[in-house]
Amino acid sequence: MKKTYRLKDLDCANCAAKMERNIKKLSGVTDASVNFLTQKMTVDAEEARFEEIMDEVVRVCRRVEPDCVIVR
Repeated sequence: MKKTYRLKDLDCANCAAKMERNIKKLSGVTDASVNFLTQKMTVDAEEARFEEIMDEVVRVCRRVEPDCVIVR
């Protein structure tokens, strides 16, 4: 399952790259991209565990950029 989310308050391209790298390491994630310019994130993950995986994605993003909000 692939979904795109809007990001609020993502401050730098380096943080976006760190988020993307860490999200791709999560179990069940097939692919991910975080685009600083468009303030969007796309996550492709197992459909059966998608909500559980997204909870992990939120935690990963908060560690990198505490002010960033994923609009779900």
